[in-house]
Amino acid sequence: MRREDDELVTVTPCEDGPLLIRGPFELVTQDGEPIPPGRATVALCRCGRSSVKPFCDGSHKATGFRATSAPDPES
Repeated sequence: MRREDDELVTVTPCEDGPLLIRGPFELVTQDGEPIPPGRATVALCRCGRSSVKPFCDGSHKATGFRATSAPDPES
């Protein structure tokens, strides 16, 4: 994904963990309200168990969440 200023934003799905977002990005609710990320790189919850959604709090470790970093193969 590239922004107007041509800086690269990357989203990295971590194996058995969160989505890491790096680069200049804006995080908003579905209604368009800004969500302050608090830092330049954020970890977004993928397991659904975080108590600080949409951010990751490490709950995936305790719940045994499993997911690869690669896309699921097409059926």
